[in-house]
Amino acid sequence: MNTLFKDVFGIFKFAEGLYAGIRKVLIPPKAYSWQTFIYLSIFSWVLSYCATGYIKDIIAFFGWLFLIAGTAWYTTEDPLRVPGTFMPVGAVITGFLVSVFAFGNQQDVITSRTIVFWPTISALITAIPEFIEGTDTDSKARIPKPEDRQRIIILVASSMLLSCWIQFFFVMDNWFQQYPSLQADTFKRSAFVVRTEERVKIPQNGVVILEKLQPRVVEEIAQRPWSEVEKWLLDAKQRVITLGTEVIQKNLGRYEEKELWHVEPRVANTKSGYILDLLSIWIGPSSKPRGYYLKKSCRIEPVAATNNSGDKIIVAEIECDRINKLIVGSPPPQQ
Repeated sequence: MNTLFKDVFGIFKFAEGLYAGIRKVLIPPKAYSWQTFIYLSIFSWVLSYCATGYIKDIIAFFGWLFLIAGTAWYTTEDPLRVPGTFMPVGAVITGFLVSVFAFGNQQDVITSRTIVFWPTISALITAIPEFIEGTDTDSKARIPKPEDRQRIIILVASSMLLSCWIQFFFVMDNWFQQYPSLQADTFKRSAFVVRTEERVKIPQNGVVILEKLQPRVVEEIAQRPWSEVEKWLLDAKQRVITLGTEVIQKNLGRYEEKELWHVEPRVANTKSGYILDLLSIWIGPSSKPRGYYLKKSCRIEPVAATNNSGDKIIVAEIECDRINKLIVGSPPPQQ
């Protein structure tokens, strides 16, 4: 029985200690405390949820200010330092909240600018107390000691450098989204970019251009009278460029790289007809000095047919390759 009473007493003792700890965190010891700011922020957000118009934005604005102030106060009471620096972990948390408040929006709370400015803002928050001396009620500005100035400069400068590298990552990511054909290139000679995924062997946008262009060309040539087809081929450059421009605008409209693709034809005579090469030429940046282009070859030959009147005529038959060839170098001149 004694053991049972001790166990029950121990459970009550543990519950009492847990309740005291929770009560210490939730109930502020005085009105001017970090808990008060946190509760004010929660109260402001509840009010802003019920409000409308500019009043809602004003209340939410003060809610963010209360949250930042309360978090900063709580995390600096007993600061835990980031390993290897004198930056408190609380400054990192407060810097994140300030960055979200300054650069976030209702659609995207965390944006690329939020992440980019986070390290620099955290470093500035860490450095600000070094320029203030005194208590909360009696404080004044001061110039830090020479040894403190050095570590402040190193911390802020290294944080700004980290922000620059994060910004560089977002810039590269945006480039690859707007210029996906760059992923088919090599970055072996780059001092900044390291490929982490398997290289794309052929630029997909170049393939899309040829695959969408081919049926447009076939439609204008197939089963047409041979004399009309020969006239079409004489003016093939202008016709293919016009069709290619329409294809690029329709299928690559959401990419910035649409301006870096150019379509041209190459026509060559054969014993039985013509060879029409459709070229999708990349005119953007490339590690290859002479660039590259994709080619799809189509064979055009005359065949006998019968028209609606029963007369025999010569029409064109066109057959295109199924595979697009990637060729490094400048396109061949028009014969």
